[in-house]
Amino acid sequence: MLRESKQFSAYNYRTYAIRKIRDAFRENKNVKDPVEIQTLVNKAKRDLEIIHRQVHIGQLYSTDKLIIENQEKPKT
Repeated sequence: MLRESKQFSAYNYRTYAIRKIRDAFRENKNVKDPVEIQTLVNKAKRDLEIIHRQVHIGQLYSTDKLIIENQEKPKT
């Protein structure tokens, strides 16, 4: 899901999706019930399909990069 979300062309969608995915995984890291784990995996698969479709739609209607995306990362 993270790998696919990093392909969003829009900065705001990309950062939002990555943040939400990481938060969801952290929230559910202590789930032990196999039935609930399977439910979460099925939900993640459905969400991955949605992300995949949205990435392709976003690539069809690409926009210019935001100023924040054009900044060079500081060299250390």
